[in-house]
Amino acid sequence: DFHPDFRLYLQTKLSNPHYPPEIQAETTLINFSVTIVGLEDQLLNLVVEKERPDLAALSNDLVVQQNGFTIKMKQLEDDILHKLASSEGEIT
Repeated sequence: DFHPDFRLYLQTKLSNPHYPPEIQAETTLINFSVTIVGLEDQLLNLVVEKERPDLAALSNDLVVQQNGFTIKMKQLEDDILHKLASSEGEIT
């Protein structure tokens, strides 16, 4: 038994640690590595938010819209696969 608020945080200097599947199934791995491209993107976003808040808002709206499209596409794919799996007879 353990307390429901118990949390255990582990860190490693390994760039790509490997854990057995039973450990991976019970944990959440977070990659905090920093890249030059990632830093450039963050800096660009900060500059755009400061200099052109209208463009930053438009960019955020487009990201939200793109995420919605991705979710809708996944739902449509699942629906098509379900219909194909449950169909009877020849599909041509």
